[in-house]
Amino acid sequence: MPISSNLTSLLVTVVVSLGAGMACAAEEAVVIPPPTIDETAGSATETAIFAGGCFWGVQGVFQHVKGVESAVSGYAGGEAKTAQYETVSTGSTGHAEAVEVRFDPKKVSYGRLLQIFFSVAHNPTQLNFQGPDRGTQYRSALFVTAPEQREVAERYIDQLDKAHVFPQPIVTKVSEAADFYPAEAYHQDFLTRNPTYPYIVYNDLPKIENLKSLFPTDYRSQPVLVGKTKG
Repeated sequence: MPISSNLTSLLVTVVVSLGAGMACAAEEAVVIPPPTIDETAGSATETAIFAGGCFWGVQGVFQHVKGVESAVSGYAGGEAKTAQYETVSTGSTGHAEAVEVRFDPKKVSYGRLLQIFFSVAHNPTQLNFQGPDRGTQYRSALFVTAPEQREVAERYIDQLDKAHVFPQPIVTKVSEAADFYPAEAYHQDFLTRNPTYPYIVYNDLPKIENLKSLFPTDYRSQPVLVGKTKG
């Protein structure tokens, strides 16, 4: 998901995407059942961390989910000293591009967020890549913040694998939440601020449409943003 201010690079991105016959477009959404077990709804705001490829699209999806109070792009799994985009992009830091989601469990459950994550936000069967992006920084992972989250996540993955809702096994790793480091400001709200950017058009806007189509009662048209949207 390179960011380039160079017009030539931008045009190359467009040509490659089109020439690939849309091979780099977002993965098709998969209709999947809800988890058979879910968290007990508490009264306090809860935090969950999702990693599923480029954080632009994952953040964009969760920002459009009712009950989500914030969704911040960042890095998880590595050390503070390597939590910068250029360093993480080498694939050698242990970090995954991730999104920290704060949500109201009375309005949307962790299990529902998992269903959206596996269904429309990314393809959980792709090992260390997602669409056109390659490297361990694009791995599928869940960083759980509570024992109940781990139980719900692990049992849901097992449920989906046993039901064979995906053609391949789910490779999503579940681990304890590590420190989360917010990404640089220019990454935040990237989908909303750059709706015509080629990568967003081909890889991420379809995810928003899939969310709206498959989860109409959870979808909200106005995303909850990290900062004020600029034209």
